[in-house]
Amino acid sequence: MTAKEMAKTAYLALEEKKAEDITVIDIEKVSTIADYFIIASGNNNNQVQAMVDSVDEELHKLGCDPRQVEGYRQGNWVLLDYGDIIVHIFDKKNRLFYELERVWRDGTEVTLSDL
Repeated sequence: MTAKEMAKTAYLALEEKKAEDITVIDIEKVSTIADYFIIASGNNNNQVQAMVDSVDEELHKLGCDPRQVEGYRQGNWVLLDYGDIIVHIFDKKNRLFYELERVWRDGTEVTLSDL
């Protein structure tokens, strides 16, 4: 499975759980840690955890399991590291605070149709 296919699957799984402001950033040319960052917001900890579970379930069906998951219990910023893609799911407050889109502005934002 390609990184692009993984990113699309994660995007659709987030959309299914009503994620807000889903952003996909192609960081392949600016970093070696991954090809894509996917960033999304939820309204509360329960929604954030549901979004995480949805991404994990859909990627698991395709044979992809995370190398690492951080922050699930707290539910305010959960990181799912799948190697080629890294999914960041925030509550709104923490997304505004950390501003990952600004930090990774050298990457290229891509749309669902690009995936």
